[in-house]
Amino acid sequence: MRPFTYERASSAKDAAETASRNPGAKFIAGGTNLLDLMKLQIETPTHLIDVNGLGLDRIEATRDGGLRVGALVRNSDLSADERVRTRYGVLSRAIAAGASGQLRNMATTAGNLLQRTRCPYFYDVDQRCNKRKPGSGCAAQEGFTRHLGIVGVSEACIATYPGDMAVALRVLGATVETIRPDGATRAFPLEELHRLPGTKPDIETTLVHGEIITGVVLPPPTAGAHLYRKVRDRASYAFALVSVAAIVQRDGTGRIAVGGIAPRPWANAAADATLPQGAAAVSAALLAGATTKPDNAFKVKLLERTIASVLAEAKAQS
Repeated sequence: MRPFTYERASSAKDAAETASRNPGAKFIAGGTNLLDLMKLQIETPTHLIDVNGLGLDRIEATRDGGLRVGALVRNSDLSADERVRTRYGVLSRAIAAGASGQLRNMATTAGNLLQRTRCPYFYDVDQRCNKRKPGSGCAAQEGFTRHLGIVGVSEACIATYPGDMAVALRVLGATVETIRPDGATRAFPLEELHRLPGTKPDIETTLVHGEIITGVVLPPPTAGAHLYRKVRDRASYAFALVSVAAIVQRDGTGRIAVGGIAPRPWANAAADATLPQGAAAVSAALLAGATTKPDNAFKVKLLERTIASVLAEAKAQS
């Protein structure tokens, strides 16, 4: 691990301003992803800004009947919150499917959203990786691709977004709130947070340097079956090969988002519209334009079967 300086921020605006003045600055809260990357010298920040004392660790009701989740709310606290468990079940289930109990006790809402890919070529500093070293190439293209992406990818990068929570937030229609270094605040749909790789996979989000997430807002809850299904190589502490978050009404309509197949939580209006038609139609809508490799082509059928299982469970609950 390389030397770095450290300070504790006194406010979100202060943190954003400090980061903007230092190109090598990074925010740290739980540190469950960042510290691992620093040990491997994949991340080499010159300055760490501790944001744990900013008071962004509360879950509060909004005027319209939704919830505002502070950026520093720990994953375990969010999953266990009675309002989340009873009104946003898909979110509680998705969080519980991620990582381990110890990590969920430390990981924060904002940190979870901003976690980096677990592509093995990103983690191996001896391999070519455009995400880690822009312009170096993508060794994954001719490598082992079992856990890598099949849609939304590019010739420059086929890494997947690894999280579970964001997939559930995508199907819930969550909004992200931030503050920029100049003090300006903004709010935007979660689907606008993560960028597709294109020719610049090292630029992973739409946040400007120094911009800090302050919270995530959940809209008023949607009735129906809230389901999350994660398919992985082992029962715990493993990232998804395919995951499915869905909210399904009694008439078969609803919303769906998937993980494990793309550089960001993957969803589209066409897939939502085809939910009553069944898993094959939904999967086809989600995978329009998909590009597979020999090692990950199985994800096409796996996704369809996982969606079928989720829809069957929803029907059984209706």
